[in-house]
Amino acid sequence: MKEWKRTHTCGELRPAHVGQTVRLNGWVHRIRDLGGLVFVDLRDRTGLVQVVFDPAIDAELHRRAGDLRVEYCVAIAGEVRRRRPGAENPKLATGEIEVFAHALHVFSPSKTPPFPINEENLQVDEMVRLKYRYLDLRRPAMYARLELRHRVVKFIRDFLSERGFLEVETPILIKSTPEGARDYLVPSRLYPGKFYALPQSPQQLKQLLMVAGVERYFQIARCFRDEDPRADRQPEFTQLDLEMSFVERDDILNLIEELYIGIVEQCSSKRVIKPFPRLTYDEAIARYGTDKPDLRFGMELCDLTDALRETQFQAFRNVIESGGIVKAIAIPGCAGYSRREIEELTEFVKRFGAKGLATMALTEEGIRSPIAKFLSEDELQAILARTNAQTGDLIAIVADTPRVVHEALGRLRQRMGIQLKLADPNLMAFAWVIDFPLFEWDEAEGRWNSTHHPFTAPHEEDIPLLDTDPSKVRAQCYDLVCNGNELASGSIRIHRRDLQDKVFKLLGYTDAEIQERFGHLLEAFEYGPPPHGGIAPGIDRTVMLLTDDETIRNVIAFPKNTAMVDVMFGAPSPVSEEQLRELHIRIVLDEDDAERHGARED
Repeated sequence: MKEWKRTHTCGELRPAHVGQTVRLNGWVHRIRDLGGLVFVDLRDRTGLVQVVFDPAIDAELHRRAGDLRVEYCVAIAGEVRRRRPGAENPKLATGEIEVFAHALHVFSPSKTPPFPINEENLQVDEMVRLKYRYLDLRRPAMYARLELRHRVVKFIRDFLSERGFLEVETPILIKSTPEGARDYLVPSRLYPGKFYALPQSPQQLKQLLMVAGVERYFQIARCFRDEDPRADRQPEFTQLDLEMSFVERDDILNLIEELYIGIVEQCSSKRVIKPFPRLTYDEAIARYGTDKPDLRFGMELCDLTDALRETQFQAFRNVIESGGIVKAIAIPGCAGYSRREIEELTEFVKRFGAKGLATMALTEEGIRSPIAKFLSEDELQAILARTNAQTGDLIAIVADTPRVVHEALGRLRQRMGIQLKLADPNLMAFAWVIDFPLFEWDEAEGRWNSTHHPFTAPHEEDIPLLDTDPSKVRAQCYDLVCNGNELASGSIRIHRRDLQDKVFKLLGYTDAEIQERFGHLLEAFEYGPPPHGGIAPGIDRTVMLLTDDETIRNVIAFPKNTAMVDVMFGAPSPVSEEQLRELHIRIVLDEDDAERHGARED
């Protein structure tokens, strides 16, 4: 191996190297046999370089080069020369030079790959890519994603280290304290019948680090959630976990804003809006129908309720009189939509609870709408004025409960923004959403749930409402959103034992459950805990937005598929009876499970 060890990487060669003899290691990316000369594009992680095998230099070497196949792993020695005028390749960083080979060594041959490694726009089933992920990652586009992820994480580490943060690793094996998603459980061999859990987040651990006086903590943390399969979720994911003592909300928001501006400007060519807008939760819902709005385009929701309160159109009036609302969006350039296209929009909003969709097309000839005849001239003008609709626009109106109206129109706005390509793909439109409600009522369970998590502090002035009207209590929490995605969620934490105990009881925990699940945290709060707060941005989603990918699976080295299965390793998989006996576990499948998994209980 020593005699074939590389002296240079493929991507670094430039005209300055002309005349030098180099040794290169890499993979055969492409072969072109032109009869006289054999051209091989050699690839390593730094790029491509063209290698020429000339029979005039070595006829036997030329013959051996003709036997090469794509993805052979090889070493090549040769002289760097300038390409002849007109033969340069401006698409390659090494396009001004080529290497005339005088030696070749094959480290290992390769079977024909199940998909082309050398195609940029690969059209192949994702399951095949995931099964052969080690080949998928050879593709330059996939390696570039890994390299970008590395630079993002390095930037984060350097940025926080320079600001006095300490990186602390917290345990992977912890106690099960399910809050929201299910825990992944790990049975203990030494303590039969007892289990560890993999952390959904290091939430309580980082709060305990604040009690410990660490003051500024961060971690690139692996987290685990046993959720039902969803298209863009993974059972394990990576987040920047961060906590600070003696801070208020704005201290954390300003820090993260500076961090993310730096990530975008230092690690990508995208633009970013500065400073980040701040929207209250109520404002985000009212204007965009969602708490994670895409601010790269307008099309805001317009409230028509008071303008139509006395309308003779009963479909609207009945909704308003029963406590509902009427809102609209103006969809640009869609006045010419056919009946079939409008029916498709109607069916779309019905998926989110709307009973229907009223539309008004603003044409050169005037308003075209099946409901226009039921509305007065003043009402029509109010609709036009509030939506700021222009000739050529289509006004879409939904009347229903506030929840349904906001969900339906918010989803329609997002769909049409994508369909009409209204969003600048090179813009990262960040925003802060603040002042969420502390609780949300679970109608089915008849109890309060935490909007974020039970450790979130209420606004000081709202604490008395915990005893009188919990629905009006605002949380000191905040979400960072970007281009319609939630990137981070955080809050100022409760650090008083009495207040934390009160919140737990409002959530329906008994004294015994509080002690069992959270006794260690509450006890720590008896030893001088500082006021503190934190946030946890998602690394996977951040990189996904920087690469314009539609799925986080493309920016994770070895992801699971949409069914939460590792198709390369075949996990999850059965284990031996001996392993189960050591863990004091017996598998019991009901009939449905047995049929679904092709096994039955003995």
